[in-house]
Amino acid sequence: MTATSPATRSVAVFTGAKDGASPEYAQLARSLGATLAHAGVTVVYGGGKVGLMGAVADGALDAGGRVVGVMPEHLVSGEIAHPGLSELEVVGSMHERKQRMADLADAFIALPGGGGTLDEFFEAWTWQQLGVHSKPVGLCGRRFWQPLLDMLDHMVTEGFVRPEDRETLMVADGPDDVLPRLSEWQPPAPKWR
Repeated sequence: MTATSPATRSVAVFTGAKDGASPEYAQLARSLGATLAHAGVTVVYGGGKVGLMGAVADGALDAGGRVVGVMPEHLVSGEIAHPGLSELEVVGSMHERKQRMADLADAFIALPGGGGTLDEFFEAWTWQQLGVHSKPVGLCGRRFWQPLLDMLDHMVTEGFVRPEDRETLMVADGPDDVLPRLSEWQPPAPKWR
């Protein structure tokens, strides 16, 4: 197995609180969690026990990995927090959750999900482009993400996304592609200096 770069000790995983229409999504999530755990990489995620969020945490925990959940109080109170995490940090809001996950992570990977996943992914990628951080941002599960990738290519063609920003986005077919891409990734120059 390819090791990640020494700087990659933790990866924030953005994904859905639903299972999706195909069982392959949960398998993808469990496999990514296990792959990161076997490499000694801490999984940082939204803290839920449901959907793909629970699957990625279970995959990492079952493989002996460390999993840190970050969840707003109102969701903890709703009893959707994963009970078996290495650590659960409770924050006051969704904005605080995203900031705390960004602080804890050395890289960001989005698995299949819905609007919340897109929100987290696009914020991390935008922050990279603006120079707020210089951490890898990627998508895992190319088949699911292909329509979004087509849209991003369209945005490049239409002059709304710089080609060099599009090129910084890591895209992995599956979990086995994530670690090699993390080890090869080079930070981009920020859009504005």
